[in-house]
Amino acid sequence: MSQCRNCGASLEATYCPECGQKDVDLERPLTELIGEVLRDIIDLDGRAARTVWALLARPGRLTREYLAGHRRRYTPPVRLYLIVSVAFFLVTTWVVSQGMLLEEGQDLAADAPGQARFAGEELPRLMFLLLPAFALLLKLAFWRRLYFDHLIFALHFHTAAYITLALILPLEDATSQYWLAIVAQFALVFYLIAYLLLALRRVYNCSWAGAATKSIGILLGYLVMVSMVIETASSFLILGD
Repeated sequence: MSQCRNCGASLEATYCPECGQKDVDLERPLTELIGEVLRDIIDLDGRAARTVWALLARPGRLTREYLAGHRRRYTPPVRLYLIVSVAFFLVTTWVVSQGMLLEEGQDLAADAPGQARFAGEELPRLMFLLLPAFALLLKLAFWRRLYFDHLIFALHFHTAAYITLALILPLEDATSQYWLAIVAQFALVFYLIAYLLLALRRVYNCSWAGAATKSIGILLGYLVMVSMVIETASSFLILGD
């Protein structure tokens, strides 16, 4: 029987019954160690795929499952958010660097690099800080529920939104040439709006009218908040330069 490398207790399973440390053998080939790290990060045991499917196919179901205590089958909300957000902001940075989101009068060589730097460095931090603000809007709409419940909803909704936006943004360059790209963008935007409505109804058990009214109010309030924060942050960065 092996012993825990941390406290010396006898090990009968992967985790030490005394201190909780995982029994990891570091004296192995590097490829095996990297594979184990990847499995721990993105849940290659099947949880990641199951989680993403539950998140996108059944709006609000993943949040309900988590709040009900059914958590072992799914990737934790914070880990899921971090993995998806890293991928999303990489896509966003690439789209911006290609000049797809430049406004009229802006130049690719002069303006795109600064916008890409903002999208890759500052925007992820700002959006992470805005998560509690989104949860606060939920708290105002559903004040009887715990703030923790709203934070979990916010994490799951932002994760779904990032996946959807990661599909929308690369289509921007094709909208001037292909009408199907415009249709696809509108369909994805509609999906995201419908997602919020269905998720609110499923998680908070409200009526269709209540879910529609509150989803519109929350979405508009949050968009105004995000616009103001990004505009302010951009102004400060320009002044700093």
